[in-house]
Amino acid sequence: MAAIRDLRREGRARRHAGELLMADTGATAATPDETDAKTTDITAGPGGVMTDEVGVITGDLTLRTELRSGQVALRVQYKDADEWYAVTGGLAPLVDPADLAAVHTIAVGLLHRPEG
Repeated sequence: MAAIRDLRREGRARRHAGELLMADTGATAATPDETDAKTTDITAGPGGVMTDEVGVITGDLTLRTELRSGQVALRVQYKDADEWYAVTGGLAPLVDPADLAAVHTIAVGLLHRPEG
């Protein structure tokens, strides 16, 4: 039996996927528990927030402070977006997990600059 092809749909892709980010689904990429993360909406000032992946981002953002394997990590995303970016210099050891809320409060104080 011969395969029937829909010639209008088969063939080469017509568009390039661009810089498509792929998520690692391994154990190291697991999302932390909500108890191990704090999230706050912020407005970055004119200098924005420097990220490892895309450089400076500005405007209305969401800041997330996560605890993973004894390290605190700061991440940001454009408000209501899907992609998260690592804040440059936002990774440090955290001796006591109870200090996560305090670290998040300090990070919000440093990065939230609605008046510039």
